Amino acid sequence: MRKPLVAALFALVITGAGVAPAVAAPAPAAASASASVSAVKADTKAAPTLQAVSLAGTVALSNCSGSVIRFPNSADSDPALVLSNGHCLETGFPEPGEVIVDQASSRTFGLLNSAGTRVATLRASKVAYSTMTDTDVTIYQLTSTYTTIKNSYGISALTVQDTHPTVGTAITVASGYWKRLYNCSIDGFAYRLKEGDWTWKDSIRYTSACNTIGGTSGSPVIDQATGKVVAVNNTGNEDGETCTVNNPCEVDASGNVTIHPGINYAEETYQIPACFTTGNKLNLSASGCTLPKP
Repeated sequence: MRKPLVAALFALVITGAGVAPAVAAPAPAAASASASVSAVKADTKAAPTLQAVSLAGTVALSNCSGSVIRFPNSADSDPALVLSNGHCLETGFPEPGEVIVDQASSRTFGLLNSAGTRVATLRASKVAYSTMTDTDVTIYQLTSTYTTIKNSYGISALTVQDTHPTVGTAITVASGYWKRLYNCSIDGFAYRLKEGDWTWKDSIRYTSACNTIGGTSGSPVIDQATGKVVAVNNTGNEDGETCTVNNPCEVDASGNVTIHPGINYAEETYQIPACFTTGNKLNLSASGCTLPKP
């Protein structure tokens, strides 16, 4: 985390491959969380029909990526939401154990169409939820409804899947900041992912093709078979160090530690829909809601 974007750009120039962690791009300084996981073999059942994923519905933040999201039970008349990382929060990284709810915000987001063209500027009314504990998410509530966005700009929100993703799923990491798509598969899950003072649970590890870079933090991770969001991109092991900032490590249920240099990660989002009820209102006491509470 806290890696300047210029360092990520330098890595691109030197390596040509851009194998750098998925950190926030700075404005003026970058922020990123990193992570590692153990390998899990994909199951070999018939592959689902895949569809092309575009940048429609993604957004560019000042230092990160994000997306306009809705839940299975969201109504078109509800205030729209934007999903990004906890470490992309404009007021700084939430501390370990800290949970922020209903915090005033007027942050703006550049809304992109399928071609990656900025078609509108959306504005937050508040931070509905933000944390870097157990997961790495920030969810903004906007001043616009889904209907307004659809009617004005022809853009539909991305739906968050409410079931656990599976190994082998073909995914796309869609970065609104860079207007770039990364295609790979879910390679496995980390029981615990530790970076510096932060620990995340049940994180997704990508196959190596998703070599995300600074500025891709907060990008939606989209299942290519369903078009639904299954995770939010947040990190990668940059230097091969163990459990340090920008160098997350995997800790299994027995306490064994492993690292995967150059591999990038995301935090699952299937648990979020249960915490938002009628009107897209946050209710951390709702049945089935397991997000950390303040």
